[in-house]
Amino acid sequence: MQNVFIKFFLMLMKYITNSSGVTMPCMLYGTAWKKDKTADLVTTAVKFGLRGIDTACQPKHYHEAGVGEAIQRLASQGINREDLYIQTKFTPLNGQDPFNIPYDKRAPLSEQVAQSFEVSKQNLGLSYVDGLILHSPLENINQTLIAWQAMENIYKQEGTKQIGISNCYDLETLKELYQAATIKPTLLQNRFYKDSNYDNEIRKWCQEQKIIYQSFWTLTANPQILSSEAVQKATQTYQKTAAQILFHVLVNIGIVPLSGTCSEKHMKEDLEIFNFDLPIEVRRDIASLFTSNLQF
Repeated sequence: MQNVFIKFFLMLMKYITNSSGVTMPCMLYGTAWKKDKTADLVTTAVKFGLRGIDTACQPKHYHEAGVGEAIQRLASQGINREDLYIQTKFTPLNGQDPFNIPYDKRAPLSEQVAQSFEVSKQNLGLSYVDGLILHSPLENINQTLIAWQAMENIYKQEGTKQIGISNCYDLETLKELYQAATIKPTLLQNRFYKDSNYDNEIRKWCQEQKIIYQSFWTLTANPQILSSEAVQKATQTYQKTAAQILFHVLVNIGIVPLSGTCSEKHMKEDLEIFNFDLPIEVRRDIASLFTSNLQF
């Protein structure tokens, strides 16, 4: 019965393809702050049907080797590496624990990127990843471009299928990077919250450039959306949770949310967002809470 249940959820996952032809699941499992529970949680999430894993070479917040352990476990259970979308990040020095830096802090920045990626491959037990992300812009555009060019070299050596950036909330910075880059960013992962106006301008620009926007902190930062009249009415009408309603709407407007839940119940509910539909007017009402000038 358990195998039948899992096969059902595997059929639910939907995928999105970016401008460079890289396909990723429409929801990713976020592994930040899981510590020694990482391997068990990733294994469970994937067995339930989640097929995308987000991690980082940042011991301060991620146990990347735990993701690698989960990948090995899953392979022994018939879920191959090719069945998974795996992305990791290079985290600059200012985002690292000064007592646990996974590369030589005295090395030139480009070498720090290369060293970090080698550590990621070792942690994950992989020869390549599907996405490599610059965890945040550096102190100036020149430094950011040095890191980016090092990531471009990894891309050219087929270490990653695509490169992107995270925690970039200034559109001009993103545009400047895009214009200067030889290998263009194909994904942006940002905190999804009111203080940044939900990245309305950035998301519109990303859509025009066919850059996939990934959201994190999607539920935690937005209790006012989850408790809004529009969402609560939808939960009652369609017998879904507020989280399911919000995730469903986000996916339908092209946002790839990260789910970091530690609950098996919530993992199952997350997968169910692909198994129902909402009328366009309901989706529009809910999307208007965080998106201006939305076109369906």
